[in-house]
Amino acid sequence: MSHNPATTVDFGFRSVDPAEKAGMVRAVFDSVAPRYDLMNDLMSLGIHRVWKRIFIGDLQPRPAHTLLDLAGGTGDIGFGWLKRGGGPVFLTDINNAMLSVGRDRALNQGFANDVTFAVADAEKLPLPDRSVDRVSMAFGLRNCTDKAAVLREARRVLKPGGRFLCLEFSRVTVHALTPVYDAWSFKVLPRLGRMIAGDEDSYRYLAESIRTFPDQETLAGMMREAGLARVKCRNLSGGIAAIHSGWRL
Repeated sequence: MSHNPATTVDFGFRSVDPAEKAGMVRAVFDSVAPRYDLMNDLMSLGIHRVWKRIFIGDLQPRPAHTLLDLAGGTGDIGFGWLKRGGGPVFLTDINNAMLSVGRDRALNQGFANDVTFAVADAEKLPLPDRSVDRVSMAFGLRNCTDKAAVLREARRVLKPGGRFLCLEFSRVTVHALTPVYDAWSFKVLPRLGRMIAGDEDSYRYLAESIRTFPDQETLAGMMREAGLARVKCRNLSGGIAAIHSGWRL
C-alpha cells in the first residue's frame, strides 16, 4: 500500500502520522535523558564536545547579546555561551525530562540566575518578534516534525542583525568514512544503547534520524526559504556534522 508523502513524516526509517511524531520523539528523550551526555560521548567518541566548542565560538558570545537555545536540553550550548562571556540565555526544550537535567546542571555550575528555562515547542515559540540576538540549535532540528516552521520561527524572534546557527549531524563528504560510520551507527550504537541506557530502540531511532535529515545543501536552501540571509555551511569531521548559519537582515 503506498502512502501519500504529504500525509506522513519520518520517524527514523518509518513513516508516521505527523500528529504522532512529537509524542514519539518525546518518549525517546524521556528514556535517554538521564544518560544523554554519556551516550553522546560514546556515540561520537567524545568528538561532540569539540564540535560544540567550535559552535559556541561561531556564536560569538558577547555580554550585551541574548541567546535563545532551542532544544537546549542538558544545557551544553547555553552554559558554554555563558562561560565565554555571553549575555542572558533562554533555554527551551519540548521535553521536560531533558530540561530538568539542564536545570540541575545550571545549579551545580552556578548559572541559575543567568538562564531562563521554558518548555517550548520550537515550531511555535512563546517569544515576541525581534527579541533575541542569537538563536542556536544543536542536535535538535532533526527531531522536529515541521523543520521549515522551526526555521521561520527562529528568524521571527531574531532582531535585525541577529543570527541563527544550527549544529546537526549531516551527510558524510569523505566517502572512505561512510562504511565505517554506517557500521558504527547501525550495529554498535543500538548495542551501546542497550548496554548503557537499557534502551536499544531509542538509539536506533537516533541513528536513523540522522540518515533521513536533509543534507548540507538542502538545509541551506530551507534556511534561505525561511528568510535567512548570507547562509553558510561549515562541515566538521568530514561532514559527519555541519554548522549552518544565517542572518536576519
